[in-house]
Amino acid sequence: MGGMTIKDTLSTPARLSAKSYQLTTFSCFVGIFVQAISSNITALLFIPLMTLYGLSYVHLGLLVGINFTTQVAVDIIVSRLIDHYGFRRFVLPATLLAILGLVLFALSPVLFENVLVGLILSTIVFSASCGLLEVLLSPIVNAIPHDEKGPAMALMHSFYAWGQAATIIITTLFLFVFGIRSWQMIVVLWALVPLANFFMFLAAPFPDVLPEEHRQSMRDLLFRPFYLFALFAILNGAATEVVMNQWASTFTEKVLVLPKVTGDLLGMCGFAIMLGLGRALYGRYGNRINMNNVLVASAAVAIVCYVVAALSPVVAISLAACAVCGLAASLLWPGTLVITAEKYPLAGAWMFAILAAAGDVGAAVGPFLTGVATDLTRSLAAAPAWAAGLGLNTEQFAVRLAILLASLFPALTLYCHWTLRERQTLPER
Repeated sequence: MGGMTIKDTLSTPARLSAKSYQLTTFSCFVGIFVQAISSNITALLFIPLMTLYGLSYVHLGLLVGINFTTQVAVDIIVSRLIDHYGFRRFVLPATLLAILGLVLFALSPVLFENVLVGLILSTIVFSASCGLLEVLLSPIVNAIPHDEKGPAMALMHSFYAWGQAATIIITTLFLFVFGIRSWQMIVVLWALVPLANFFMFLAAPFPDVLPEEHRQSMRDLLFRPFYLFALFAILNGAATEVVMNQWASTFTEKVLVLPKVTGDLLGMCGFAIMLGLGRALYGRYGNRINMNNVLVASAAVAIVCYVVAALSPVVAISLAACAVCGLAASLLWPGTLVITAEKYPLAGAWMFAILAAAGDVGAAVGPFLTGVATDLTRSLAAAPAWAAGLGLNTEQFAVRLAILLASLFPALTLYCHWTLRERQTLPER
C-alpha cells in the first residue's frame, strides 16, 4: 500500500470536516449510553424479579451469560458485513432493537405465561443491540476526520460510565420511591433514550467505510504479534473493569457490612463515576499524553487497588480502592482500541469487532471465575478456621480472597501493555 494514508482511501463525502460530523459524534455518545442501560438494567432489577416472580440466582447468571454470549456472537457475525454495507444500515436497526428489547422485557409478565422465557427473549434482543453498537460506535468515531481520535474515543466511552451511573442512581431511587412493583415503568422510561437516539442517527451524516481494495485483510492482521497482544490486553482489561464493577455491590454489602442502597451508590456507582471521570479527563487532555504509558500505569494502579480492597481492614480505605480502581480501569478498554487503530489505520470495522468480542469474553469470564473462586473457598473445610483467624466470617473471607486472586487480571493486562508499548513503533513483517 506504499505511502498511502487513510485520507487517500476516503471518497469525497467522507472528507467533510469534523465539525460536519458533530451530530454523528454526539449520537455515538448517546449510543454508548444506550449500551450502558441495556447492559446494567437486569442486575439492578434482579431483586424485584426474584421477589415477584420467584427467579433464582441461577436465573440471574443465565440472563447475564445470555447477554454477553449474544454480544460476542453479534460482534463476530456482523464484523465483515459492516465493512461491506456501511455504518447507517446497521446503526439504525441497533437502536430499534434496544427499544424493542427493553419494552419486551417490561411486558414479559403480561405477554408470557413463563416470565423467564420473556426475559430471556428480550435479553437476546437488547443484547444484540449492545453487540451492534459495540462494533459500530468505535469505528464510526475513528473514521471521522479528526486530529484527536484517541481523546474522542475516550470521551465517547466515558458516556458508558455516565450511562451506568445514571442507570444505577435513577433506577435505584425510582424503585425506592415507587416500590419494586414499578420496575416495568422504569424500564419503559429507559426505552425513550434509544428512541431519541434513533432519530439522532437518522438525521446524522456518516463517514464512509474504507474501500475494500485499500483495507487491511483479516488474514493479514489476525495473527500478527501486536494484534494478538492487543486482544489479550483488552480481554484482561475488560475483566479488570467488570470484576470490580460487578462485585463492588456484593463486596460493600457482605464484606464491609454496608446497607445495600449505600453499597450500590458508593460501590457500583462510585466505581462508575470514577470510570467516566478518567475517560472524560483523557478526552479533554489526551492529546498531551502518551496512551501507551497511561495504559501501563493504569494497569499497575489497578493491581494495587485490587490488593488494597481485598486486604485492608479499614472500610474507608477499601471503598476508596474500589473507586480509584474505576479511574485506573477507565482507559484499559478504549485505550487498547486507540493504540491498535494507530498501529493499523487501514484495518476496517472488523478489527474493532474482534477486539470488542475479546473484551466481552473477558467481561463474562472474569466475574464468572471470581464467583467460582468465592464458592470454592466457602466450600473448603478449613475456610471457617482461616476466616476466624483473620476476624472474618467465611463469606467475608471467601470474597476477599476472590478479589485478591482477581488481581491476576490487571497483572496480565500490565504485561500485555508493557509489551505493546515496546512494539508500538516497531515495524511488523
